[in-house]
Amino acid sequence: MSQFQLWHYDGETATRRIVKLRADAHGFRLEDVENDWTGQRISWSDLLFIGREAGRSAYGHRQIPGWRLGFSGDAPPDIAARLPGGERYGRWIDRFGLWPAAGAFALAAAVVVYGVLQSPAWLAPLVPQSWENSMGDAMVGDLGGRVCHGGAGEAALAQMVAKIDPKGEAREVVVTNIPLINAITLPGGRIILFDGLLQQAQSPDEVAGVLGHELGHVRHRDTLAGLIRQLGLSVVLGGFSGDAGGYLNGALALSYGREAEDAADGVAIEQMRAAHVSPAATAGFFERLGHVEGDDDAARAMTWLSSHPLSADRRARFAGAVDKNAQYAPALDTVQWKALLAMCASDPDVADPWGRQK
Repeated sequence: MSQFQLWHYDGETATRRIVKLRADAHGFRLEDVENDWTGQRISWSDLLFIGREAGRSAYGHRQIPGWRLGFSGDAPPDIAARLPGGERYGRWIDRFGLWPAAGAFALAAAVVVYGVLQSPAWLAPLVPQSWENSMGDAMVGDLGGRVCHGGAGEAALAQMVAKIDPKGEAREVVVTNIPLINAITLPGGRIILFDGLLQQAQSPDEVAGVLGHELGHVRHRDTLAGLIRQLGLSVVLGGFSGDAGGYLNGALALSYGREAEDAADGVAIEQMRAAHVSPAATAGFFERLGHVEGDDDAARAMTWLSSHPLSADRRARFAGAVDKNAQYAPALDTVQWKALLAMCASDPDVADPWGRQK
């Protein structure tokens, strides 16, 4: 008989334990003597055979996702007699035959693929807001001190937010010391404006249009739906705090569909109209960014276009929303605009774009 060893994952942590099995006729407990750990009592009937190869076998738990018990070598006869056995293809396949089962699985796979593509839009509103808020908090923390602060600049930003988002739908709007021409919405209603976007803009009204657009993504919870579509349900079910950076990168790379973009544009135009800010500047901003796409060096820095693809129709929509009879006012006055542009450069404590403190 080969040497009998056991290893175990409890389904809650990534710790692999070398364990001993204390068994009776009805169930068992696992013990990690070296680390003074004892697992919960498990019934033999709860075990699920996973597979066997080269003298090693593995079992799962019917009720605990991620729970694993592995055997290296031959189990003692009294234990082996109680372990569930494996089927040739699986109990359901063995019963109906391989090819009928394969056809059924193919049909099920098609249904699943369709569901994955269609489900995020209706799944996102079902996620508790507190979960989504915690996800956004973790992702903001991964920015590593690159959020800019400064009295006059922050006051100017707050003034713009109050005009475009008077109901406070966004939990927070911040500027980061990152030179990319970008703005993103994180889960939980957090909007991130990149300093590169501010420096590219020629007026506060251009930034107000981008802010209004991102507010549309907040209102419709588009970011959460997009992350579910891109990264799977593990975003909300698998625990996100340990991979906040990965989800932040996912948000940066996220590309919204045309329907979501159109809806967000509608919110931007609606909010600008209510704030008496002209959408003409936003149309001009989009036009200017569209011309930059042909410049390879600029395009590398302009990630907003990759996640928010522009079109002639989108630019025309903002231009067409201008009311010639309206009394528009700038989103910020000249002093406030200069303070907003200088917020990152004047912050002595903000980290540089690579996360290093000054």
